[in-house]
Amino acid sequence: MPGKNKTYLKPQSTDRKRNRQIDRLPVNQRFLIVCEGEKTEPNYFRKFRAPGQVIKIEHVNQNTIRLVEEAIRLRDKDGDFDQTWCVFDKDDFPPDDFNNAIHHAEANSVQVAYSNQAFELWYVLHFAFMQNAISRQDYARFLEKQLKHAYTKNSETIFDELLLRLPDAIRNANRLLAQYEPGNPARNDPSTRVQLLVEKLKPFTASFNTRGQKDQV
Repeated sequence: MPGKNKTYLKPQSTDRKRNRQIDRLPVNQRFLIVCEGEKTEPNYFRKFRAPGQVIKIEHVNQNTIRLVEEAIRLRDKDGDFDQTWCVFDKDDFPPDDFNNAIHHAEANSVQVAYSNQAFELWYVLHFAFMQNAISRQDYARFLEKQLKHAYTKNSETIFDELLLRLPDAIRNANRLLAQYEPGNPARNDPSTRVQLLVEKLKPFTASFNTRGQKDQV
């Protein structure tokens, strides 16, 4: 399929101790994560240092409905995934397309880590609880102020920069989601479900199984 780029998560650290920790992680779940974004979301989830057999990431350059259909196809083709997730944003997609994609996914046992409006909302929630709808450009300006450097959409370091704030992000995202009536995610601006996927990944991820403050994530 045009625009498709397959990437497997592998341990990136050269530190032997970290690699040994990865090898000792329990492997009793396999995740397929299908992302709409080409780099932002894959770069973030690639940082979950897990054995290659635990997490498989696919980038599919398609709209919301086609993304879900491709996730179903990939899952059924492999036949050995315990959890299948789609990661996509509301962006400028029509409300019906966004909602229908979520309903189609759920009807086919695919879970959705959506963001309304954009994935950067998840980053913002590491720093503050925010319930006002703002533009994607304002997300970037907020992040630059907090990070004290320019925000780049395809950052390969932001996972590490935000890691110790992850408990705040999960708490803020859950609090935000709880404010909305279910059934119309396209109107729930801002909102995200990225935290639901993150919480599922944590037990299988070496990033959260090292000593120190990360144990509290």
